[in-house]
Amino acid sequence: MPAPKKTAGRSLLVASAVLSSLVLTAPAAVAAPKPSDSPSASPSATPPASMSTVGGARLGRPGTQVNLASGVPVLPKGVSARSWIVADAETGDVLAAHNAHWRLAPASTLKMLFADTLLPKFPRTGKHKVAPSDLAGIGAGSSMVGIKEEETYTVHDLWLGVFLRSGNDAVHVLSAMNQGVDNTVREMNEHAEELQALDTHVVSPDGYDAEGQVSSAYDLTLIARSGMQKKDFREYAATVSAKFPGETKKGKKGKSVRESFEIQNTNRLLSGDSDVPVYQGIAGVKNGNTTNAGATFTGVAERNGKVLLVTVMNPEKPEHNEVYKETARLFDWGFKAAGKVQPVGELVPPRSAARPSAQPGANPSGEAGGAGSGTGTGGRPVAGAPTAGGSSGMGTALGITGGVLVLLVGGAFLVNRRWPLPDLVRRRTRP
Repeated sequence: MPAPKKTAGRSLLVASAVLSSLVLTAPAAVAAPKPSDSPSASPSATPPASMSTVGGARLGRPGTQVNLASGVPVLPKGVSARSWIVADAETGDVLAAHNAHWRLAPASTLKMLFADTLLPKFPRTGKHKVAPSDLAGIGAGSSMVGIKEEETYTVHDLWLGVFLRSGNDAVHVLSAMNQGVDNTVREMNEHAEELQALDTHVVSPDGYDAEGQVSSAYDLTLIARSGMQKKDFREYAATVSAKFPGETKKGKKGKSVRESFEIQNTNRLLSGDSDVPVYQGIAGVKNGNTTNAGATFTGVAERNGKVLLVTVMNPEKPEHNEVYKETARLFDWGFKAAGKVQPVGELVPPRSAARPSAQPGANPSGEAGGAGSGTGTGGRPVAGAPTAGGSSGMGTALGITGGVLVLLVGGAFLVNRRWPLPDLVRRRTRP
C-alpha cells in the first residue's frame, strides 16, 4: 500500500514526538557500539550483525532496508556502496537505507561536524594571522587550500577553504583559534553526542585517517541535517567557486601586493565534471576521500518542494566519480518514491530538543555572530545576493522560502515543511 500523504497537521503531533523522545534519550551504550570499534579496513568486509538502532530497529539490521509496495519505484541497480541512506531532510523520514549504522572511516565528510560545531563561534569578519604552530600536525598528503604562515585571513576565507577545497590547513587554523586541536576534537565528540550521532568518534578534526575514527551513513546524514539549519553552513556548502587570498609579495615598485586565486568546490554534483553533470536541485553538502575510507559523500537536493539528504560511503566500483553517480541515482529514486514509500526509520532530534529546558524561539539559523535567518524584509527570502569576499553568487544566494527548519515547541523537535535552501537549487543543468 502507498504511504498516506502527510498533511500540515503533522507538525502538531507534539504528543507523538514527546513519546518518541523518551526512547531517544535512552543510554547511549544501549543504542550504539562503543567508540573504540575500529573502521573496517577491507572493502569486502561485511557489516556487523548487530548495529545501533538509533532511529529505528530496522536501521540496525545489515543489508538493504526498504518498504517496496505497489506504486513504489524499485531501488536503482548497481549501487555498490558499503553503506548508504536516503532521507527526507524536513520530516526526518528515512526512505531507504543499506547498512545505515555501519561504523566506517568518514574521511572529509567529518568536516560537516567540524563546521556544525565551530561555525557559530567566530564572526566571518574576524581576522587571524597564521602562526607556524597553527599548521603543525597536518597529515601527509592532506588536501590543502594553500594557507601561508604569517599571512592574515578572515574567518570567511578560512571557511571557504574548508568547504570548497576541503583544506586540512584551514581546519587546523580554525582549530588553533578554538584553543587547539585537542579541544576541538573534544567539542566535536560532545556535539556528536548531543546530536545523537552515536556511531561517530572523532580523533582528527579534519577527517584524516586515524585509528578509531568512525562515523556512519546515518550519523553523517544527521550531522548534515543539523548543519543545514545554519545560514552560514548552507551558504558555504552551496558555494561553487570563490576567490582565496594568496601570498603577499613585493610588486614592481617595491610595494607589498597580495593577489587572490580562484578555488572551486570539489563536490562534483555541485561543480560538475567531465563524466558527472551538475545535479538538478543540488545545494551541498560535503565529499571526502582517503585510503581507509574510500570515497564518501553526503548531499542535499530539492525538487518539486521536496528536500532530500543522501549519504553514500565507499562504493566498491572503481569507476571515477562513482560516489557521485551512485548518489545521483539514489536521489532520483528518492524523489520518485517520496510520498509513496513507507519509511524504515527516522532521523532523530538532538537530545536538547527533547529536554524541558529547550526554549521556543531559540535562534536556529546558527549564523556566526548571531545573525538572522537569511530572510529579507517582511520575511521574504533574499535571492541572488552574493556573499562577501568574492564568492560566486550563483552558489551562495539564499532563497526558496522564508522561515526556519526547526521549531522547538513544547519540548518537541518539530519541522516546518520548508527551509531556506540556497538559490543554487534553481540552477540549470551543468553548462
